[in-house]
Amino acid sequence: MARRALTTTAAALTAAAALSLTACGGGSGGSSGEIEGADKDAGSPSASAPNKVADADRPDVSLPKDLNMVFDFDKPSDADEAAALDDSANFIRALKHAIVAQDPNDPAYQFYSRAGAAKYAKSQIEAWVKGGWTATGEDRYYDAATSKSDDAKAVLVTFCRNQAKSYSKDVKTDKIHYTKESAESFLKYRILMQPSADSPGIWQAQQIEVAGKATECRQ
Repeated sequence: MARRALTTTAAALTAAAALSLTACGGGSGGSSGEIEGADKDAGSPSASAPNKVADADRPDVSLPKDLNMVFDFDKPSDADEAAALDDSANFIRALKHAIVAQDPNDPAYQFYSRAGAAKYAKSQIEAWVKGGWTATGEDRYYDAATSKSDDAKAVLVTFCRNQAKSYSKDVKTDKIHYTKESAESFLKYRILMQPSADSPGIWQAQQIEVAGKATECRQ
């Protein structure tokens, strides 16, 4: 995987007391501020092989067939960075799983997150539930990079998202709110990942920053 300089460091995310947690939604009018994930293959955290440690204890993040998540990620050569990248994808999947389940207290996203990232996930799920929306379509995540903190106790994961084909769907009517690709379709994610203190082999999102209208993510 091509490594590149990161504009936000793991140390900076760790020290931040509060992050800017806004994301531009591509699902429908009124769904801005979302973070989405849809699973094409629930058993595979990324394009690379999944982290095999504690797989039997991982929560279910399966999703409906009309929801397709594409993680076009290259596997890092460093084992910790590869595991952190895989579980950052699982965190996004788990968040989407909770949206589909219409459950802000779904255990899956709580398994893959702590601190600010868990609070962010819950707020996004609550917004979808309050709006009466679930999700459909295809999400594409790509251009991932990883960087260890100086003490090697955390990994900063960054990646792009194109949500142009990811839509919201009314829970009661099944009406899909289609949108066209625009500047708001492209998001940039920065997620600080750390090993779980309770589940060996699991990496958890601690903090998340999502930037909307990410011009660097246009392809």
